[in-house]
This record gives sequence, C-alpha cells and structure tokens, in this order.
Amino acid sequence: MGTRDLLSDQQITDGLLTLPEWRREGASLLRTVQAKDFPAAIRVVDAVAVQAEAMDHHPDIDIRWRTLHFTLSTHSAGGITALDLRLAALIDTAAAAEA
Repeated sequence: MGTRDLLSDQQITDGLLTLPEWRREGASLLRTVQAKDFPAAIRVVDAVAVQAEAMDHHPDIDIRWRTLHFTLSTHSAGGITALDLRLAALIDTAAAAEA
C-alpha cells in the first residue's frame, strides 16, 4: 500500500490512537492548536510549512490570532491517507515545540 492510498476506517481509527489531539470529520483529520501568542502561532505554521513542502503534502490552515485550525486530507485520493497521519504527527511536534 502506498502513502497516497486511501486508508480503511480501521486504519484511520488505529492511526488516531497515537494522535489524541486529532479528530476525524468525514474525509479529513482536524486539529486546533492554541499557541501562546501570535508570533508562536506563526512559528508553528512556518515549521509545518517546511515539513509539508518536503512531503509535497500541504494542510489547510486557518490562522485566527493565536488559534490555528489544521485540516488534513489527500485531495488527489479523495480522503485520508498515510500522508495525513504522518503530517498530523509532524504538526503535533511543531505545536509542542511552541507550547
């Protein structure tokens, strides 16, 4: 199975066990991050941007002052893939670095 192949419901459920801050909504994974201030939020976004570009897999990010809303889905596959779970873990790491 490739990283851009759709995951089964069970694979998604299993993957989310290690990503407790994330939730599934339809064909996407979602997480909200509260940074300590606006500059910290932008540092999280910048760190995620570097990782996402390296993966050629880009999240939807909504920035509201220090609140970041991330949405992950592999649009070309029509849902959640291993890339989304991998990027979710990298987002968690970036958020923890600014906590």
